[in-house]
Amino acid sequence: MNRDFYRKLVDLYAGGELPQELEEELEAAAFRDPELSHDMTTLRQTVEALRRSEDVPFTEESYQRILMKLYAQGVDIQPKAPTPAHLQYQLPIFG
Repeated sequence: MNRDFYRKLVDLYAGGELPQELEEELEAAAFRDPELSHDMTTLRQTVEALRRSEDVPFTEESYQRILMKLYAQGVDIQPKAPTPAHLQYQLPIFG
């Protein structure tokens, strides 16, 4: 298999979601590619640390803060969820 294919499998490797044969093949490829090895090791350590950590609630406020950080970095993202009404400024209507 080629290097790009292995790069696409790193996230599945980190989560322990690969079949045993494919995981062994990926680890063998990592011996020949130090960058791949580094990515595999650090991402797996990160996933394990997150699994060991206590649950942190993911609130609407957290979602909006992450979204604003992405916008600030210039990411063009179009979320499928509509913007909550409480985050929109309501203009007073005088009749």
